[in-house]
Amino acid sequence: MSESADGGSRPAAARQRKPSWLKVRAPGGDTYRRVKHALRSRNLHTVCEQARCPNVGECWGGGTATVLLLGPECSRNCRFCGVRSAAPGGRFDPGEPTRVAEAVAALGLRYVVLTMVTRDDLEDGGAGHVARTVTELRRHQPGLLVETLVSDFGARVRDLDVLLTAKPDVFAHNVEVTRRMTPMLRDRRFQYDASLGVLRRARDSGTAGTIKSSLMVGVGETDDEVMETLVDLHGAGVEVVTLGQYLRPTAAQAPVDRYVTPEQFAEYERFGRDLGFAFVVAGPLVRSSYHAAEAFVQAKAGLVGIRLRVGTTG
Repeated sequence: MSESADGGSRPAAARQRKPSWLKVRAPGGDTYRRVKHALRSRNLHTVCEQARCPNVGECWGGGTATVLLLGPECSRNCRFCGVRSAAPGGRFDPGEPTRVAEAVAALGLRYVVLTMVTRDDLEDGGAGHVARTVTELRRHQPGLLVETLVSDFGARVRDLDVLLTAKPDVFAHNVEVTRRMTPMLRDRRFQYDASLGVLRRARDSGTAGTIKSSLMVGVGETDDEVMETLVDLHGAGVEVVTLGQYLRPTAAQAPVDRYVTPEQFAEYERFGRDLGFAFVVAGPLVRSSYHAAEAFVQAKAGLVGIRLRVGTTG
C-alpha cells in the first residue's frame, strides 16, 4: 500500500492503468453465439457471465462454457466476487440437470465444467443437485468428462460425500486467496483450513478423479504467501492448480492491490512444478476453468504438450 495525496492509503494498482497484458478482444463469432443460444434458450446460467470472466470470448468461441448450477444468487458474500449475493430461500430448479445435459449434448462437448453458487439455505448445500447433474450428463453422453467446481458445503463431510459418490472426473474446490487474506476477502463462513480439509477428503475418497484448486493474486498478498499456499495445496493432495490475476468485477468489490507481472506468474508456475503438481498454470488471465480439459489430460498423462480439443465434436 502507498500514501495517497490526502494522507490516506490506497492500492498502488488504483493509480495505474490496467497493463497491456490484461487486454482481451470483445467476444463474438459464430461458435460464441451458438454456445450463448444453447444456454440462454434453456434458461441456464454461466459463471463466465456472472463473474465477468475476461476469457468468455475465447472459451465460448472454442465451444465450451462453465455452467453455474442452482441459480444466479449466492448465499454468501465474498468481497472479490461478481456473483450476486442474496437469500435464495430454499428455491432451486429440479429440472436444471436435464436441461444442462440437453445443452451439452446439443453442443457436442466432450468436457464440461459444472460450478455452483454456495447455497447455505439448502439442507445438503446443493450437493445432491450437483451429483444429479453429473449423473444426468453421463446418461445423455456416456464417456463425457465432467469437472465439478464446488463450494465447501459448510465443511459437512456427509454432504461432500454425496457429491463424491457421483465420481466426477475432476473435483475442484478453490481456496481463492492466501491464508492471511481469507478473513479479509472471503465470506466469514469460508475458512482456509476447512477448504484444505475439503480437498483432502476428496483425495482420500478415491472416487474424485483429479483434485484441483485455484488461487487469485493481486489482492494484498505477498509472493511468499503465494508460495506458502501452493505448499499447503500440494500437501492437501491437489494435483492441478491454477493462478490468475484478480480483476475487480465492479466498484462494489475489493480493489486490486497490484498487477502481477507475467514474469512473476512464471516464477509461481516454476515453483509449483518443482513442488510436484501434475499440472500448474499461472498467468494474468488464467482462471479456474481456463483450458480445463487440457489441464485434465496433461495431469493424467504427466506430459506437457498433449492437447484435447474441447470444442464441439462435429
